[in-house]
Amino acid sequence: MTIKTNLAAIFTVIGVALVLWMAPVGFAQAREEIRIVGSSTVFPFSTAVAEEFGQVTDYPTPVVESTGSGGGLKLFCSGVGVDHPDIANSSRRIKPSEVKNCAENGVREIVEVKIGYDGIVIANSKAALMAELSLRQLWLALAKQVPVEGVLVDNPNHLWADIDVSLPAEPIEVLGPPPTSGTRDAFVELAMEGGCKTFKEMLVFKENDKSAFKAICHAVREDGAYVEAGENDNLIVQKLQANPQALGIFGFSFLEQNRDIIQGGSINGVAPEFVSISDGSYPVSRSMYFYIKAAHVGVIPGIEEFINAFMHEDASGEYGYLTDKGLIPLGDEEREEVRDSALALIPLKLP
Repeated sequence: MTIKTNLAAIFTVIGVALVLWMAPVGFAQAREEIRIVGSSTVFPFSTAVAEEFGQVTDYPTPVVESTGSGGGLKLFCSGVGVDHPDIANSSRRIKPSEVKNCAENGVREIVEVKIGYDGIVIANSKAALMAELSLRQLWLALAKQVPVEGVLVDNPNHLWADIDVSLPAEPIEVLGPPPTSGTRDAFVELAMEGGCKTFKEMLVFKENDKSAFKAICHAVREDGAYVEAGENDNLIVQKLQANPQALGIFGFSFLEQNRDIIQGGSINGVAPEFVSISDGSYPVSRSMYFYIKAAHVGVIPGIEEFINAFMHEDASGEYGYLTDKGLIPLGDEEREEVRDSALALIPLKLP
């Protein structure tokens, strides 16, 4: 009897040890719901899919948090296991430095899912005249330093009319996202750098020192003309209502949802519309993504099913419910290729 009891105890210990050995690192305790963090721009799309997913499947509704692209990818890359997010939304592509951070924390296989396109808009209250600006004028309004007679100086422009007499003699006040935001990253890359490149002096910088060129072109003034309004784009919309003289920077989807109270200004003569953003003629257009932690697939229930739900034509297709929220969709062929690649868990490879 004692021998049998001892043998049973030994086999129990061996069995437990095998289970622990076979379990993925970091998954000591189960989590039933998918956890998603990241971009405030992608947030409404991800939330809509999560709610639909919770209603039509047997899986719990995924938890979606708006933390900003940079903040979300930092959380995503912090490790593997139930204490860390499964998916990160981003309104710009993941950076090589973030991929490196992921790898250093054990997140070695990342799956990229491109969901569609977005434009970054310059908007204001409908109580004011619609803004019509060039990339050059935007940079002169928001840059920390600008060239004056061939010399870089602290931005001297305080009124829009200081930049161009055709613009209003009103104080420059632009409400926009903080540095942790993917919208901010994309705006400085596309709009600020685009305006900076129109100056011959700055192109000389680019030829001699690309790092210095980017640092100067991307630096946003800190004297009060640009106001960091947090990750909540709805808050920017509310502030534009309260102050018709101010301009706001955010994603096209928020313009679509609030066209009754705000209007999108043209940049380089092109208005932010579905067609101009999807065909690239609108100068501040970008792709949007979410990133999957491959190590969590098959451990956290429903991740593959969520991918399929998001990339299904009923959601992100041309006539899917996400287009009603402002998503500018991929073409059917590209969307299907992205979905198939994601479901195959093909890991990201940056150039």
